[in-house]
Amino acid sequence: MDPRDLTPARIVEELDRHIVGQDAAKRVVAVAIRNRWRRQQLPLEMRADFSPKNILLIGSTGVGKTEIARRLAQLVSAPFIKVEATRYTEVGYVGRDVESIVRDLVEISVSMVKAEEMAKVRKRSDELAEERLLDMLLPRRSEASTPVEGAAERAAESRQKLREKLRAGELDSREVEVQVEERQTPFMQVFSPGGMEEVGMDMPGALGNMFPPRQVTRRLSAGEARRVLAGQEAEKLIDRERVTREGLRRAQESGIIFIDEIDKIVGADKGSGPDVSRGGVQRDLLPIVEGATVNTRYGVVKTDYVLFIAAGAFSISKPSDLIPELQGRFPLRAELKSLGRADFIRILTEPKSAMLKQYTALLETEGIRVEFRQDAVEEMATIAAEINTSTQDIGARRLSTVVENVLDDVSFNAPSLSPANITIDAKYVRDRLKGLLADEDVKKYIL
Repeated sequence: MDPRDLTPARIVEELDRHIVGQDAAKRVVAVAIRNRWRRQQLPLEMRADFSPKNILLIGSTGVGKTEIARRLAQLVSAPFIKVEATRYTEVGYVGRDVESIVRDLVEISVSMVKAEEMAKVRKRSDELAEERLLDMLLPRRSEASTPVEGAAERAAESRQKLREKLRAGELDSREVEVQVEERQTPFMQVFSPGGMEEVGMDMPGALGNMFPPRQVTRRLSAGEARRVLAGQEAEKLIDRERVTREGLRRAQESGIIFIDEIDKIVGADKGSGPDVSRGGVQRDLLPIVEGATVNTRYGVVKTDYVLFIAAGAFSISKPSDLIPELQGRFPLRAELKSLGRADFIRILTEPKSAMLKQYTALLETEGIRVEFRQDAVEEMATIAAEINTSTQDIGARRLSTVVENVLDDVSFNAPSLSPANITIDAKYVRDRLKGLLADEDVKKYIL
């Protein structure tokens, strides 16, 4: 899709295909993405001064915070990484350094560009892989041949016949020996509590350059060998330097970092125990959110124009409990609403990859055609909403457990039932869940 066509309204429309409700959050992220395109239209001297306005999504678990960010990145083909704030600790304590978030984003970005470039040369790489594979297979058929008049024509004919068999899959089980690269990075540990990342070094990348990959011989089936050889040929055809440059550029200009559970690093430092580095993690996050320079194996990356989306339930704490400097770096905020019965009905049926559509497709692979009546959909939504009200509210994630329990017998017995047509109505749903719903204690722990 042309970026010019991705107006805020169009972005929201696309998100609506996958996510039910949460209009306020969708509008905020849509404007943020459109502003990226607007920035690219500015004169260079103005463009450098325009930084993205980072977003804080506030809402309980299962209301769609992660899905909005992930679908947004997919829509604009942006490098995207999701991290949990609790995985990182203040420098000086054992744990991952926050700069590793940026390194991981760059890895994803370079991999995206590499995949795109390899797709462009796939036709040619497949052709070259086929020729290499024929070279491996043909000697077995021609070793006994003695050069005589017409040998070249016969060899060409034999090669063509072999090619036809190969394309038909008749030789997929034949084994060949293939040279493959095996990269090994020696394990090293810098003598600091947090290891290599804590001292700001990208040691895996540095050691990977010091110790080049070694060639090893593997025996593979012809079918598998063809895929390996196609990958090798594609690697030769693409411009690696261009891939690296474009990967770095995309990470810097269009990367999205989603920091989940940011509310879990809010709290007063107690000097020991699990809370010791909460404020420290916030202070360490601040530079990369503000705009920092990070060394990666591919080169230096600036985070000035990376879009940061943070999210948290803030059920115990509140956004104002974040350190003031970090609060200021997330000026745009959207509160996501808790989901109820009406939302669950829509989630089960409306989105492009709605849950019931997925389960129906899965069971069809076994020859089981399942029809969910409307009263069954409403019953499952009602039960999920009631359980969320009476126990812990985990949003739409409750639906997965409800649907799994409803379909448990069908899923287990599908191979022996096939082929079959199964209709699921409200009574069917109640019968499958009555044993669990009857006992409040069981409901708490199982559902």
